[in-house]
Amino acid sequence: MNNGISRRTLLTGAGLAAATITIPAPLRAQDYPARPITVVIMYAAGGGTDVLMRKLSEELEKARGWTVSIANRPGAVGGIATQYVAAQPADGYTVLGAANYNKFVRVLGHVPAEPAPWEQWAFMKAGNAIASWSVPVDSPFQTLDDVIKAARERPGELSISTSGTGGIWHEMALLISSFADIELRYVPYQGGQPATLAGLQKEVDIAGGGVHEHIDLVRDGQFRMLQHTGTEDITLDDGTVLPTVGKMLLDLAPFLPMGPTYNMIVRRDTPPEILKEIQDGFLEAAGSDAFRAFLDANQYQHDLRVGEEADREAASMEVVTVDLFNRYSDQIGSDVLTAEELGLPKPRDFASWWPPEGYKPLDI
Repeated sequence: MNNGISRRTLLTGAGLAAATITIPAPLRAQDYPARPITVVIMYAAGGGTDVLMRKLSEELEKARGWTVSIANRPGAVGGIATQYVAAQPADGYTVLGAANYNKFVRVLGHVPAEPAPWEQWAFMKAGNAIASWSVPVDSPFQTLDDVIKAARERPGELSISTSGTGGIWHEMALLISSFADIELRYVPYQGGQPATLAGLQKEVDIAGGGVHEHIDLVRDGQFRMLQHTGTEDITLDDGTVLPTVGKMLLDLAPFLPMGPTYNMIVRRDTPPEILKEIQDGFLEAAGSDAFRAFLDANQYQHDLRVGEEADREAASMEVVTVDLFNRYSDQIGSDVLTAEELGLPKPRDFASWWPPEGYKPLDI
């Protein structure tokens, strides 16, 4: 899906490599922030990334007394928002509200292959989520086994919604389908909320998404969750059991939990003293009791990472995605770049490859 924008358009104009505007040195440490900070969210309003980033921004305002505004720029699985933020001055006033360390944009060619993410961006991770498949309560599919049986009888006919071709829910659906040895039809939408609504409105047979996006509909009696990618079954207050896929696809169990991560991302060439202000504020907000309670209520997992630890996880996740997308390139619907073209190792070689030549941790 091109989301209304071509690869040529994305790769021209203000590209990542060209976005090197900096603010004058005398202004770098002076009364930051002197105006509102904008968090540019890469997916549509109402989805998991949007909801979490809005809550995190609210806690950032409370913690630091800053004014934080929100702008949604969905499309190209994060490519549009990434290009926009990359083109803004490196002054700390424009932050990328991202999921999955933005690992999809290079392999799909939505941004230039160079510079590498750990050269271009400073990553801050707030938490994780787990994937789920759900259906309306009147669906003929009572269990994941029912889906697997039907999909094997009618290969490629059953449809599942995703948050965009090449996005996290597409990736999770590919992984589960591969372990189940079934073929589905993947229908892309611009974010988790539209993908969820597509399932509820029966535009597709299965709603692909996350537990945090489906759970309120399950509690309201509108959705039945067929599986999730956590390690254990989840039992709701009314006794409803949300089953882990690990008990149904035993070969997949060792790889669980699986799902998206949620990150605030800032241009790495932002002045160090401003980066430190942003990182300190992020840690205070993401570590607050209110944010932890929000995560718990919506079945997110709390996991804070910054600095080299976040850089390493970002790189390792991109390495796995590049390998998967190249193995299933026929399902992606567009050309994908190889590990060699992106300067990445194979997953089995990651531990010996990291840190890559020339890598410099942020000194803040």
